Amino acid sequence: MGVFMVRLPVIFLLGIFCASLSSLSAFGQSCGTTPLDVQILGSGGPRMNPTRASTSYLVWIEGRARILIDMGGGAQHRFGESQAKLEDLWMVGISHLHPDHVSDLPAFLWLSHEVRKEPLKVFGPTGNDAAPDFAIFLNRLFDEKTGAFPVLGSALGGSYGGSGVRPDMGRVVAGGVRLDVGVIDAVKSDPSVVLQREGTTVTARKIPHGNMPTLAYRVQTGNVSIVFSSDQNGTDPGFVEFAKGANLLIMHLAIPPGANVPLHATPAVVGRVAQEAAVKQLIVSHFGLFELDAAIADLRTAYNGPLIVGADMQCTPVL
Repeated sequence: MGVFMVRLPVIFLLGIFCASLSSLSAFGQSCGTTPLDVQILGSGGPRMNPTRASTSYLVWIEGRARILIDMGGGAQHRFGESQAKLEDLWMVGISHLHPDHVSDLPAFLWLSHEVRKEPLKVFGPTGNDAAPDFAIFLNRLFDEKTGAFPVLGSALGGSYGGSGVRPDMGRVVAGGVRLDVGVIDAVKSDPSVVLQREGTTVTARKIPHGNMPTLAYRVQTGNVSIVFSSDQNGTDPGFVEFAKGANLLIMHLAIPPGANVPLHATPAVVGRVAQEAAVKQLIVSHFGLFELDAAIADLRTAYNGPLIVGADMQCTPVL
């Protein structure tokens, strides 16, 4: 099968020289037109990239943005470009606590209470020596007295959260929407049910990413499924079973062919996992700074199914 590639340089230049409210609106509205779509908000990795934000994905169900997976640097801006509505979200799923997957979360939540009143479900992994438990991580960010962003204390139910004056400091505290925090076991092999709502089920399962507790997510709507691999080294056969038969699998292409990095799978290993899982379509994303054509050729030595090379703001119907 052929490879579908979006020509980012053209889009990027148009964005610089021809951007207008109407053009951005039309671009954002290109997603959510079929019963189930996936939009890539950020297709880049941890290194600075002039055309790609860091990792983030948006699942549109019946024309509404319902599930957000990861919130890396630049993803808040891409969420705005998508014209998704924060008040439509059912949940945010964080795969792990590396900055390129979660650093835009505070920006995303800042002033969020102005558009959303219902608490927002947000999920992340248990901790270990490499990273704190997700609930502890959020407390370190948003605790109203000791957090890095105490002005977002309302996210954790702070007593002076929301708009008002913080009594001990005499300044306005704008706050954000209240979070309904769930911590998912990143040690056990069996998938955990994260969300069940309106015919959609989200499950999560551990994946190997060095010593960093990391989750993969599977979204099932009727008989159609999407699997978000996140960062992994491809050594766990249990993930193949987790992704088995998915209509769409998104995997990360973070290192070049032949690299030996215990955190990430080589392109050939990414291809092998997708082939063994017998997925109907594969999207690759989260690109490192290397020769992409050579990486795709290496992936193709193990995978012969439909393949899409991801790009920011790209929207894919899931059939």
